[in-house]
Amino acid sequence: MTVGRTLLRSLLTAVLLTAGLQATHADEWRTTSSLIGKSKYGDNFQHYDYVNPNAPKGGTLNSVVLGTYDSFNPYIVQGSPAAGFAAFGGGMLYDTLMEQATDEGGTSHPLIADAYKYPDDYSSATYRLDPRAKWHDGQPITVDDVIWSFQVLKANSPQYSRYFENVTDAVAISDREVEFHFNQKGNRELPQILGDLAVLPKHWWEGTDANGKKRDVTKPTLEIPLGSAAYKIVSFKPGSEIVWQRVPDYWAAKLPVKIGRENFDKQRFTYILDNNAAWQAFTKGGLEDINREYSSRKWATAYNFPAVKAGDVIKKDFQTQSPQPMQAFVLNQRRPLFQNRLVREALTYPFDFESMNRTLFFGFNTRTSSYFQGTELASSGLPQGKELEILEPYRDKLPPELFTQEFKLPVYDSPQAERRNLKAAVDLFTKAGWVIKGGKMVNAKTGEPFKFEILGWYDTDEVIASPYIANLRKIGIDATLRIIDQSQYVNRVNNFDFDVVTGMLQQSDSAGNEQRDFWSSKAADKPGSRNLMGIKNPVVDALVDRVIFAKDRDDLVAATHALDRVLLWNFYVVPQYYRSAVWLAYWNKFDMPTKQPAYLGVDQDSWWIDPDKEKALAAKYKGTN
Repeated sequence: MTVGRTLLRSLLTAVLLTAGLQATHADEWRTTSSLIGKSKYGDNFQHYDYVNPNAPKGGTLNSVVLGTYDSFNPYIVQGSPAAGFAAFGGGMLYDTLMEQATDEGGTSHPLIADAYKYPDDYSSATYRLDPRAKWHDGQPITVDDVIWSFQVLKANSPQYSRYFENVTDAVAISDREVEFHFNQKGNRELPQILGDLAVLPKHWWEGTDANGKKRDVTKPTLEIPLGSAAYKIVSFKPGSEIVWQRVPDYWAAKLPVKIGRENFDKQRFTYILDNNAAWQAFTKGGLEDINREYSSRKWATAYNFPAVKAGDVIKKDFQTQSPQPMQAFVLNQRRPLFQNRLVREALTYPFDFESMNRTLFFGFNTRTSSYFQGTELASSGLPQGKELEILEPYRDKLPPELFTQEFKLPVYDSPQAERRNLKAAVDLFTKAGWVIKGGKMVNAKTGEPFKFEILGWYDTDEVIASPYIANLRKIGIDATLRIIDQSQYVNRVNNFDFDVVTGMLQQSDSAGNEQRDFWSSKAADKPGSRNLMGIKNPVVDALVDRVIFAKDRDDLVAATHALDRVLLWNFYVVPQYYRSAVWLAYWNKFDMPTKQPAYLGVDQDSWWIDPDKEKALAAKYKGTN
């Protein structure tokens, strides 16, 4: 997962073992793991069915990134990693033990490891390394590298430390096999998610640089690191540009997950501080070849510049079947202002999604109503059956409405809706001890005004926040928006230094260990965690464990429904909206497979550059492409 406009989106997620996989005998070697059902490729996986296995290699993919960078070490909280690096997973430089599939949820295929196994009590997992795996310097990737990487990442990476919280150690079984031990039995997910471990070169990181100084994996660096994946850094300008070059003798190029993919010879990332300048760079060509659009307004109205009219820039809508993120105003409970549940509920009422969707978003968006939107894990209706059994022990610690009312967000569906919803907000504030005096919402006891700041970094933040702020002011709340540069924004979010931000909480088809990073009390105090809300709720902690130790898929679904429902009824966020499509506009220099993976919607790594098209654009636009 990379920096730039997809920064907050991000990420990679864990999955859980399914009945199809359970049928396999315990402690025997497995290759492809499908955790929601058997992989459609079976045991004879040759390559993804959507790729062109003979796709030509060549050309340069140009991309623009907002902000700047100061580090080539993405696994620590310090510094802003350069484009191409990932805080979780291997990014463009490092391979992982296994690779998550692009066209199936909850599925991983071999990469550094060609197989894995685990005992029937799920107390450990053993991974077997592919003897062909090697670093860019030609040295083999070893069991020692895997063990060292596990230790370093668990100690220094906020995400890996919680992801592998129940993995106690890793030991060498042979020169090809490494065994991971767990401190709990019955966590059916752990054997599989160890495949997400990025493997780092121990011999490089424990060596010295050109000046004889010992390297330190716990610190930021701008020394080009040794890697193992399909690309390596060929040049960079600190903070402003980084260029990656495809490794011609990449060891895994003929593995099924790589055939027909990673076709660009070079990938150049140019940093621009201003979003408007980045947009202009795309319209003129040269600095950015593919623009992923998030703004409904721009998608509907801004793609009318000359290159589009000439057919040299193409707009395309890629539908996706993957889970939709909970995009929402995150209310930071580390601030006393948001610690009262009634206050948080009241803040949902001034958000007028329907008017915004009609007047600002051209009807493209749908209101988000679950943290697991687009999956069978999303709760609905009233709790019943297994879910109700799970929730029952916590009844006296949960809002009573959870058991008697279907969760529904306020709707602005008529001219009278605004008055009705704002009155509901005021009533809730009154119950929470806030009253309107002199047109201002103030604390009934102290007279303290209710005021907060929404922090943003992207132009869409203003589009979303402005109508909300306007409605808040109608009930006396002094809300403001502050736009800062991306690097400062990332640093403040990582350290929870904000009142409210727009968060993107991305889930998978099968919840698991990553839920700790989103909701657990421990994660609330860990800089860089995804518990942006600062949730410290014993019931949530218990339900997270209930999800992680689910006995089977049905049990997992019920437990996740319960978790989703408790999160919703505690109003930790003000949900916004989602869109089940990926919007891309690209300069017409690419060819691509006839179809793209339905799960992700689009796999740019399966595209390739047509040299004739590239040459024609370069001639027409005077070498800008």
